[in-house]
Amino acid sequence: MKVLMFGWEFPPHISGGLGTACYGLTKGLSHIPNLNVLFVVPKAYGDEEQKSIQLIGANDIHVSQRKLNIEHFKKELDYIEVNSRLVPYIDPEDYYKLSKAEVASSFKFVQINNEGKIEFSGKYGNNLLQEIANYAIVANIIAQDNEFDIIHAHDWLAYPAGIAAKEASGKPLVIHVHATDFDRSGGSVNPTVYEIEKRGMEAADKIITVSNLTRNIVIEKYGIPAEKIHTVYNAVDTIKDRELSGITKGVDEKIVTFLGRITMQKGPEFFIEAANQVLKKMKNVRFIMAGSGDMMERMIRRAAELKITDKFHFTGFLRGDDVFKMLKISDLYVMPSVSEPFGISPLEAMQSNVPVLISHQSGVAEILTYAIKTNFWDVDAMADAIYGILNYPALSKMFIKHGKFEVDNLKWENSARKVKEVYDMALITNNN
Repeated sequence: MKVLMFGWEFPPHISGGLGTACYGLTKGLSHIPNLNVLFVVPKAYGDEEQKSIQLIGANDIHVSQRKLNIEHFKKELDYIEVNSRLVPYIDPEDYYKLSKAEVASSFKFVQINNEGKIEFSGKYGNNLLQEIANYAIVANIIAQDNEFDIIHAHDWLAYPAGIAAKEASGKPLVIHVHATDFDRSGGSVNPTVYEIEKRGMEAADKIITVSNLTRNIVIEKYGIPAEKIHTVYNAVDTIKDRELSGITKGVDEKIVTFLGRITMQKGPEFFIEAANQVLKKMKNVRFIMAGSGDMMERMIRRAAELKITDKFHFTGFLRGDDVFKMLKISDLYVMPSVSEPFGISPLEAMQSNVPVLISHQSGVAEILTYAIKTNFWDVDAMADAIYGILNYPALSKMFIKHGKFEVDNLKWENSARKVKEVYDMALITNNN
């Protein structure tokens, strides 16, 4: 089986969980005999790991000599030709300029460079809608030029590309919902993003969601038939011991860590309020908020108002090894997400021998037994749980021991086998 897969990012050029999940899944799929993946991103940098896949960039595809019905694509892509203040899942470094800029996409012509190729930034900047439209154009060409059995598109940015590839080839389309705009916006959805998501879901032969939480949103908010949607949980790559050796805390205090985008979806304000309660009861603890995002300035002000800045620290956005170094020195990891489709970071914390506290409103809560769970809004319960883990070593050791065993059995190979089952079902649906 040959899979034509569309994503938006791939390691090492990632800004969050989407790229990490795509990398893990493709590695898992590489263990399935006779299954090959051609992975497409808007912009290939040339240093992506390609042991498990063949990766190409839309920016490397010649379009000037191709016969393309631009009017056809204009009709299909009209729904993203709007002026809107678009705030998608974005690279933290791009957030502030994007949030202050009007995003306008005018699909009047395809602009190519001297080599006859369309240039892509591969980012989440203020020309995002135009890049999504251009990506769909190139996807049509790639679908014409390659042999494959099935199309797999990851998240809303790649859905139009998946649709274009399906129209060019007639092959079945599977879309992978890693998040919806209801998660990112807290319910105040961007109509442009919602329309792209809904069209992708309607065009797909099968839909993969990363949790039942997300599956229910797709059913209830987008009106998609339940039998079309299949939940496949994410997993986590194994961390080698050598990657965690030689790292020491440097202070004789407990460390509680929040690691993620500092946005409404992740619930950072609840973490700060819980920290304030804990600090009233014990002093030998420091709280770390690692990440960046649109709420960062507000969180810094709140910590100052509570007069806890001597015990509450902001590291900024962490990448790669710095993430695992942060986890290694942590005594507890907290993910108080308001709406988290899945959440891979708690699994990485458990692998690093760190107990985790997660919200019931996260997809990963559906599969973890040895994680402390509270409602995101229940600051009192969250503070009690933090205090308990930090002050009762036996409790912490129990969660560390059993949590490590539990997460070590969550392998991408298992997730990949379930994805392959969805492929098989999509092929049957498409042939009937």
